[in-house]
Amino acid sequence: MSTLEVAPRPTLRRCGDSGWLLDLGDNAAVHVWAAAIREASFEGVIEIVPGLTSLLVAVNPNVTTLASLRAGILDLQPSGRGARAGASHVIDVHYDGEDLSAVAGFTGLPERDVVLAHTGSPWRVAFCGFAPGFAYLVGGDPRLRVPRRDEARVRVPAGAVAIAGEFAAIYPRVSPGGWQLLGHTD
Repeated sequence: MSTLEVAPRPTLRRCGDSGWLLDLGDNAAVHVWAAAIREASFEGVIEIVPGLTSLLVAVNPNVTTLASLRAGILDLQPSGRGARAGASHVIDVHYDGEDLSAVAGFTGLPERDVVLAHTGSPWRVAFCGFAPGFAYLVGGDPRLRVPRRDEARVRVPAGAVAIAGEFAAIYPRVSPGGWQLLGHTD
């Protein structure tokens, strides 16, 4: 989405008695709407939770009604100008993952080119989920879109750097996981 383009209108779905789920169909639009809602400072909003293509806006129902929140959201006209880039981080990775050669096979790239593709374009946090601190990263080189493993591992070490589908991630703690392991970070 360009910075001058108006964000698409969401489909609002009630989420219990204290929130709305905005279906937006696009992660860039999710972040534009999240920024607009934060900027609007609606009374009673207690949480704004981005997903891949949706945004949850939760309120304290003792402070704000869902009807007034819905009206406020529908009055917004967010554009890309309201969303700003977050902090940029460089993370050192040791490319020694158990699946590096399998990823090379899936992509048809030599292992060194898999590493160059992984480091050659920026990744952006799209949303968090699966486990506390697990950030789904998007925006990398499309040649690295590989399937999940046929069989998940019972134990993936903390700091493992992995890819699956359109996503990359760093496992924040020891957990099960079915992504392709490229390496690890300290």
